Amino acid sequence: MKKYFPLIALLAALSILSGYLLSRMSFLARTAISLFKKKYYYYSFMKLWWKGALFNFGILVFLLMLQVWLQSKLNKQKAFLMNLSCLVLAMIGLYFTYQDFRSDLSHRLAGERLHLGFYLFWIGWMCISIFMIWQNTLRNATSVDKRGASNL
Repeated sequence: MKKYFPLIALLAALSILSGYLLSRMSFLARTAISLFKKKYYYYSFMKLWWKGALFNFGILVFLLMLQVWLQSKLNKQKAFLMNLSCLVLAMIGLYFTYQDFRSDLSHRLAGERLHLGFYLFWIGWMCISIFMIWQNTLRNATSVDKRGASNL
């Protein structure tokens, strides 16, 4: 678990920043959600920065644990493909989030800080996938070194 500490620290920092940005949505959006969108219970975690940060961090840690578990169960090639597909999924999610914020008027009025808060989630998942690909590459390099050293 020690080798994942820098990644977890990065995810915590991204989550804190994301939670803060989610809580700083525009006054117009905050008022509209409070008055007209009573059914949206998820707004309550965006009102306070620490709730948004904990929610975001919890999801990112879950994704990290899932990818670590899958990498340990799969062979090197399948683990690489799985991590690469997670990276592509995160990029697609970032793209569609961007498109949604640009095409929907109510989301556009919510403000750039809210948008950046959501973008940071996708960037965090991309960081997890890149880190896991890097770990897989290191695992491949050490196994090649061990095989080469034993033949000498």
